[in-house]
Amino acid sequence: MNIPQGKKIYFSSDNHLGAPNADESLPREKVFVKWLDTVKDDAEAIFLLGDLFDFWFEYRQVIPKGFVRVLGKLAELSDSGIPIYYFVGNHDLWMDDYFKKELNIPVFHKPQEFTLGNKLFFIGHGDGLGPGDKGYKRMKKVFTNPFCKWLFRWLHPDLGVRLAKHLSVKNKLISGDEDVNFLGEENEWLAQYSKRKLENKHFDYFIFGHRHFPMEIKVGENSTYFNLGDWITHFTYGVFDGERFLLEKFE
Repeated sequence: MNIPQGKKIYFSSDNHLGAPNADESLPREKVFVKWLDTVKDDAEAIFLLGDLFDFWFEYRQVIPKGFVRVLGKLAELSDSGIPIYYFVGNHDLWMDDYFKKELNIPVFHKPQEFTLGNKLFFIGHGDGLGPGDKGYKRMKKVFTNPFCKWLFRWLHPDLGVRLAKHLSVKNKLISGDEDVNFLGEENEWLAQYSKRKLENKHFDYFIFGHRHFPMEIKVGENSTYFNLGDWITHFTYGVFDGERFLLEKFE
């Protein structure tokens, strides 16, 4: 993807809209929509790295109630010609084709390689990668099991969504927020994962979410791992201008 002069590529993750409840989530949703309005003038593309919602499940005829402001803004930006790419996280891994059909936003269920400018990026949400995150890795096998998904689909949406929201908010293991502090470079499993990827192929940047903590770690002589933080505590995001990748905070 070429980056014209004056244009930038933006990265965001972990909004968890809907948590802990609709009333408390709404101000954060409005802040995020304001950020989207701020970046749209010079955005060459926008990457959303998962967990935009604290829970998302696509029934055949139903999606979770709410989020009209952010969905409307994403539709506006997509319709204006700004490419938007979505990577599912551990809270929205049941996303199917709604974003693609309604918003023209492709959805990725695994990390992907992108060449942006003259830099090679490895991009994903970050859940289930590396030597850590063992609790979630066990849970993910259940969440992605086709039979379990089929069973859940047969729950009435009022019951299914209510149950899922309760588990998401109450169970820190499912929410993925058991570690929201810097663990040290030697203990950051996504940094370790990045170093292992470099054994087979060079990447200039590894960009992940999931950890809810903004960080920048050198993982090779010319390779850096960035974590985008979140829109709950830090309100941080990534921006690439074709030359440098920076973490910035939305005030």
